[in-house]
Amino acid sequence: MRIALVQVASGADEAPDARRARVGRMVADARGADLVVLPELWAAGYFAFDAYADRAESLSGATVSAGRAWARALNSHVHLGSIVERDREGRLFNTAILLSPDGVIRHTYRKIHVFGYASREAELLTPGERLDVVDTEFGRFGATTCYDLRFPEMWRDLVDLGAQSVVVPAAWPAARREHWRLFTSCRAVEEQILLIACNAVGVQADGVELAGHSRVVGPWGDVLVEAGTDEGVTFCDVDPAVVDEVRAEFPVLADRRPSGVFPAAARLIEPDTEELPN
Repeated sequence: MRIALVQVASGADEAPDARRARVGRMVADARGADLVVLPELWAAGYFAFDAYADRAESLSGATVSAGRAWARALNSHVHLGSIVERDREGRLFNTAILLSPDGVIRHTYRKIHVFGYASREAELLTPGERLDVVDTEFGRFGATTCYDLRFPEMWRDLVDLGAQSVVVPAAWPAARREHWRLFTSCRAVEEQILLIACNAVGVQADGVELAGHSRVVGPWGDVLVEAGTDEGVTFCDVDPAVVDEVRAEFPVLADRRPSGVFPAAARLIEPDTEELPN
């Protein structure tokens, strides 16, 4: 599988329509990839909080329509990153979308952990409530978005659903770049997955600089590719079979004992109390 990570800058002075046209030209440079991945909220601009309501769209809106055309033109799966989605009730979500090579929506994920630290995402957007996975010709895929990297329990849920690869669009700030590297590596190793993470770059509204360093991390924790801090396309070739091979060779997931089998672990041991095994 050839992966193309498309790092995008979403400057405050660029209108979404102009950005979609420009990003379309960038995506065209990913020809030959089996999977093209974009960052989180690249069309709206993650930090353009005051514009979320105006830039929100449905799953038949301008960004998804453009993405459908890109997927068909490239004959590639396109993970659109995410959009500010408005549902029929008027609620706003941070929604990630995977398109098949024929432009069909194969998977959507509404971000569950909306971010509140130095961000208005938690104020403006509704958290998602569903995790699922989708079968593709390259194995079973799941998705999380940016801040979700800090919540390992949801990643284990994805693995329990059969996920072999997880795509992570992000708008991760440069101030916490090393956290980005740490969590993408940790989640890949502990869940024995292929982790495909595409981050935004450049300076967005409020002067926030984003980290870039999009990366693909294998199930052994090996960094298969890592981009820099510029806009552009970074390619990575990987055999998806590596996930099953690693899980068979080092079956840590099979050795797991669910936490529910340890009821005594929930009690508090009093100070100066001798604890003897039952």
